[in-house]
Amino acid sequence: MLIIFDCDGVLVDSEIVAAQVNAEILTEYGYNVTAAEMNSRFVGMTGPQIVAAIEEELGRSLPDEFKDRADAEIDKRLATVQAISGIHDLLDTLDAPRCICSNSSTTRLKITLEATGLHNRFKPYIFSAPEVGTRRGKPAPDVFLHAAREFGVEPRDVVVIEDSVPGVTGAVAAGMRVIGFVGGAHTWQGHGEILMDAGAETVVRRLKEVAPVVEAFRVWGGISA
Repeated sequence: MLIIFDCDGVLVDSEIVAAQVNAEILTEYGYNVTAAEMNSRFVGMTGPQIVAAIEEELGRSLPDEFKDRADAEIDKRLATVQAISGIHDLLDTLDAPRCICSNSSTTRLKITLEATGLHNRFKPYIFSAPEVGTRRGKPAPDVFLHAAREFGVEPRDVVVIEDSVPGVTGAVAAGMRVIGFVGGAHTWQGHGEILMDAGAETVVRRLKEVAPVVEAFRVWGGISA
């Protein structure tokens, strides 16, 4: 068995931070959006995917400075980001191999994981989808399949914890079991339902609920230990 965690919104309460920054700057540029709307519409997407969607809606390009300005402000705020409540206790409980598969860059992952004391609990198995294998981000299944190959585990013996539709979609396409997580500060009404619709087998609101689900998958779901 292998357990794969998304990072933003599952391990680290960072989705709300990015959404707030992007909403503030985009509104300045004439794209009026709230942090809540950023989360419900774009959570789990890569930066380029978000920009492409917004530019298509606007019918024009965003200023060249947008990415650098947003990234700098997000990195600044993430230096003090909090871990999702219960993650350290959960990691103490799980005995299966684990890793991270994220759409964030390795640089961004290092910032958030070091700020929350999680980097040493996963290194070196921290995979940035745009930087490994085919370099295709979620919802492509590639980063999940890359992780399974690294551990020599069949996809059917992998459990993925995800908080976004792109993440759930990619994990399901990879042939893996998925637990949806809706316990981050960025969650919204209907969040769990859309994760289930995307293919998550169940949804949890607290990380302490993950271990019993993983055990159920192992005992009743045919996953090899």
